[in-house]
Amino acid sequence: MSVPVETHVVLAIDGGNIKTDVALVGSDGRLLALVRGGTSSPHALGFNGCVSVLSELVADAAVGAGLTGECQPVADVARVLLAGADLDEEVNALQTALGALGWAPSLVVENDTLALLRTGTDRGWGVAVVCGGGINAVGIAADGRAVRFPALGAITGDWGGGHDVGIAALSAANRSADGREPRSTLEHAVPRHFGMTSPLEVARAIHFKEISLEALAQLSPVVYEQAAVDDAARSILERVADEVAVLAGTALRRLDLADAGADVVIGGGLMRDAPRWMIERIERRVHATAASATVVLAHEGPIVGAAILGLDAIAASPGAIARARAELQHAIGDLSQQLVG
Repeated sequence: MSVPVETHVVLAIDGGNIKTDVALVGSDGRLLALVRGGTSSPHALGFNGCVSVLSELVADAAVGAGLTGECQPVADVARVLLAGADLDEEVNALQTALGALGWAPSLVVENDTLALLRTGTDRGWGVAVVCGGGINAVGIAADGRAVRFPALGAITGDWGGGHDVGIAALSAANRSADGREPRSTLEHAVPRHFGMTSPLEVARAIHFKEISLEALAQLSPVVYEQAAVDDAARSILERVADEVAVLAGTALRRLDLADAGADVVIGGGLMRDAPRWMIERIERRVHATAASATVVLAHEGPIVGAAILGLDAIAASPGAIARARAELQHAIGDLSQQLVG
């Protein structure tokens, strides 16, 4: 694929706790390249590991867009939205390191919650809650005031991502097996997922580091499946819904947006797979804080929002933004099917 010389190029990165998407998009909205890799979270990989993963993926995207290795910079603007870029110190360090790589004259690093917000609303303000491998939220008022959360896990009061759901599922399975709680179908479904016969066997494998603790995030689909028939599984998802609503409601309250008719965008892997009753539970709790708020479930991946933020920066037309949204979503679907296959 060749890139016309008159075309401005946007580099968009959505780096998550589980996967990382990198896209190159033309100023007309044409998708030039999309590549996917594993996690790029600095919390999981460390600072240098994060930079290394992103560098490899950007290089792959440049090749996919028909840009040679001598083409520097690869884009006019870059928007890098990362899970794990939570504290100012982390954002500033990543901004300095990635900016020095020469990908684009204008490069901005931010938390991935802003990508989700832009994916779900065109208003430029509102609240977004990401619930995927981890959980985080951001609130932006129309006057620019912002509410953020440190999102460092249990030490900052966070619960609700895929990792938390997996631990809760294994815990419920073991409590069912030894009689501390009523019987749960998770007692059999959890070990079956790992090819084992009992939840204690799974726990022992984790204790002896034969299975990584992070692998428990794979249990989210199991919990969704069992929630249709099992009270313990459903209670885990009820807690997830309540945590999403608490984050959204807190941001709305702190920004005085209760009566502003704000959009509340929810997304991430756990939310995209959520049954309708979970979304309705979130809506009820959000409306208890802000009756005029609109809960928006973002089915598109946050790479879409990252790309649109870049297109916003070059004043791309609404038609270009619509094209980028459509082409990226189509490409994400194709990429997901390839990975499943």
